[in-house]
This record gives sequence, structure tokens and C-alpha cells, in this order.
Amino acid sequence: MNNDILKVGEYEFNSRLIVGSGKYDSFQTTKDATLASGSELITVAIRRVNITNPNEENLLDYFKDTNVKLLPNSAGCFTAEEAITTFRLMREATGIDIIKLEVIGDAAKTLYPDVIETIKACEVLKKEGFTIMAYTSDDPIVAKQLESAGADAIMPLAAPIGSGLGIQNPYNIAFIKDAVKVPVLVDAGLGCASDASYAMELGADGILANTAIAQAQNPMAMAEAFKYATIAGRLSYKAGRIPKKPYATASSPIDGLIQF
Repeated sequence: MNNDILKVGEYEFNSRLIVGSGKYDSFQTTKDATLASGSELITVAIRRVNITNPNEENLLDYFKDTNVKLLPNSAGCFTAEEAITTFRLMREATGIDIIKLEVIGDAAKTLYPDVIETIKACEVLKKEGFTIMAYTSDDPIVAKQLESAGADAIMPLAAPIGSGLGIQNPYNIAFIKDAVKVPVLVDAGLGCASDASYAMELGADGILANTAIAQAQNPMAMAEAFKYATIAGRLSYKAGRIPKKPYATASSPIDGLIQF
């Protein structure tokens, strides 16, 4: 898998699994699970998690001795302007320019994205030089519009954030993959490692998992399971599955059988 690089904009990653930093019981557990996952990117809700104030416990301190990069996200933003301002301030404070753009439209129940505001923010942030990974609905038309707006990666939800329902519409994931040329990473709603493998077998370029790992009974073990599931799914996709048939096909030829 060393030659199977995930490229997002000008950034390159050996791992196709991205993990989140929310819902863990401590920064130390966050670090331990992240390292177990093999991920090189961890998303951070910069309006909720401290990465800039040196006088408080800082998540950045836990990853200084690792190869894990922070992927700031705009969770908690509900308009394009909020997201734009958040990322401008973040870049000024940290110098980080690769981001996960998310603008939420329904905070009360579904946490579904506001795709119109997301597209608006994407257009502005791209002009300002950000590398943008855009969280969106599983709509191939919107995915194409985000690509046109400058998104460097499309991140369609599998199911509502934190639901653990797994991929609810596999056809749309495949449609999105066909619609855009930038990487497609399945984000939100995965519940277990097999969900990651399934997403990769559909042709996804990568996975983002947070709640499924952080809220597992053993986060480190689940993180490792997601690591291998992502690798296995990618290998399976590249290997090419056999066609599905409604009838049996013998594994061994019947010609030349010993006659009794």
C-alpha cells in the first residue's frame, strides 16, 4: 500500500483513514486511538477544541512528536460567513491551510449540511488559498458544484453524524465518485469497521471516522480495526470483485473427471 498515495490538493497521505477528535474522554485517549488507527490526519472542531491558547490544555501538544497533522473543521458554523471568519482566524494563529469545511443547516435533529452555504464558503476560501475538504450530503449534483467551487475533496455523509447507521445509500456514493475527479471520502454515520471496508469497496478514496471509534468500548481496538478495514476495502476494490450471478458456478472444472 506504500505506493497507493491519497492526494488532496498538494498534500499526500499514506493512510486513507482520517479520524476525529471529538467525544473522547481525554486528549491522551484521543492520541492513543489516533496512533492505533495509523491515520495521518485528525479533524479538530476549532470552535470547540483548544489548539491556540497556550495557557490551557492544548491538543496540539499531544501530537508534536507524531506524524499526525491537524485538519481543522468548522463544526458549529451555520453560515458561510461564520465558516470563512473561523478559518481566517485559525490560519492566522496556526498557519494551517488544509481544512474540513462544514456548514450545518439543521442543528436540532439531523446535523445535515447546508449545501448552499457550504458552496458559498468554498468559493471564497479557495480564492484565499485554502486546501478544502468539503463535508456535504450524498448528492452527486451538489458534489459536482462543490468541485466547481474549488473543493479539493468531497466528503459525503454515509448517514447522520454520530448515528452509527452505516452507508444508507451506496448508489449515491458510487454516483458521486463517477461525478467528480477529486477524491471522495465517506464521512459521518459509520458504526463499525465493516462500514469502512464497504465504503472503500464502493470506490471511495478514503474514510473519516470519529464517533464509531471514540465511543467504542475499546477505542484503541476499534481504531485499529478501522485501519485494517480501510486497507482491506481498498485492496478489494482495486483487485476487482467477481460479477454477481443468480446461480452457482463450480470452482473446479467438470471436464476430465475420473469416471467410476
